[in-house]
Amino acid sequence: MENSEEASWTPKSETCMESLPHCCSACDNRESLIPGKTFRKPKARSMSTSAVPSCAEFRRTQSLHGPSPVTTFGPKACMLKNPKAVMHIQDPASQRLTWNKPPKSVLVIKKIQDVSLLQPFKELCIFLTEQKNMIVYVERKVLEDPAIANDESFVAVKKNFCTFREDFDDISNRVDFIICLGGDGTLLYASSLFQESVPPVMAFHLGSLGFLTPFNFDTYQSQVTQVIEGNAAIILRSRLKVKVVKESREKSKTKEMNLIITNGDAEPSRKTMQHQVLNEVVVDRGPSSYLSNVDLFLDGHLITTVQGDGVIVSTPTGSTAYAVAAGASMIHPNVPAILITPICPHSLSFRPIVVPAGVELKIMLSREARNNAWVSFDGRKRQEIGHGDSITITTSCFPVPSICFRDPVNDWFESLAQCLHWNVRKKQSHLSSEEEEEF
Repeated sequence: MENSEEASWTPKSETCMESLPHCCSACDNRESLIPGKTFRKPKARSMSTSAVPSCAEFRRTQSLHGPSPVTTFGPKACMLKNPKAVMHIQDPASQRLTWNKPPKSVLVIKKIQDVSLLQPFKELCIFLTEQKNMIVYVERKVLEDPAIANDESFVAVKKNFCTFREDFDDISNRVDFIICLGGDGTLLYASSLFQESVPPVMAFHLGSLGFLTPFNFDTYQSQVTQVIEGNAAIILRSRLKVKVVKESREKSKTKEMNLIITNGDAEPSRKTMQHQVLNEVVVDRGPSSYLSNVDLFLDGHLITTVQGDGVIVSTPTGSTAYAVAAGASMIHPNVPAILITPICPHSLSFRPIVVPAGVELKIMLSREARNNAWVSFDGRKRQEIGHGDSITITTSCFPVPSICFRDPVNDWFESLAQCLHWNVRKKQSHLSSEEEEEF
């Protein structure tokens, strides 16, 4: 990347790191990372207003290419700066992981209640604690699995774990990198745990599809060692920053009863929630038999009204998930874009579109809508959307740095071929000499 590009990225990275908490007890006298101890640092739930990250430094660039992504991942990892660029855009194959300091802690995410993952999970944890001297973080509900809790041979290893609970404990500045065991859902879950900077993620293919999990577990020791040594390529998977603003239903009911409100509020009280989404935001008609009827705004201008089963707003990473099943094109994760895909639209001309990553989308229930809509974020936290509520979607400044098996380009085409069987067909046979003479 050229010097001009580096200059525009570096101040943002430094400013954000200054606003985040320090990573060790020596910096701010917090509780030390003691193996075997469960820390109890309170964390505001991601669904509440207080959980919205205060990062005023990361304003939207008003650029068609979206905001410059933060290139520091967790407390110790960052992307290696490369002076070579093609048309001021860094070559995806040159994106390499580097460590400011040697990594000391790792978060292991395992698919819950999957018996086939018990042995790989135990082997990996033993390898990390005994051979690599890493501090291992594990979610408490993983250790509550009876198959692990009743395993006497694993007791000594479990004592060295640090545990946490989703939505209660903040581990955002304690984990150096993440290892996922399972399918694509484990990577989506890892993304949801970090509402700001995300540590590098290494995903092993132990699930059903595995489009986002390029590593095989057979050679996990050498592959994990390479990552710890900083010898790995990464791909920055952009996320969507989603803000949901909901009106107070109690106040709406009060208005319907023609009661006089004397609290002085000019507008009904509102509740704001914020999410970081890796795949897609889905707005659908829910259990209603009526068409969904939602207005879609782009940078404040109404561009269309979606009438159908719903609409999908996805990242390039999510283009190979729900969106492609609904007829969207598959887009490489390095392309700065947002996809808008209707779900069974009541119009033959409503085709999926791709818009620049820098725009701001807003979705609201139309006045003519006969029923409420429902929204979900990466298939989770599903909730109802009524009249007066709004969903604002922009490209996030905090991507997910996914560690590649080879490089971002080859890994993507390998996943297309192996997982989706892209363009697989029986090859046409060649013409015989007699047939050629006939033509």
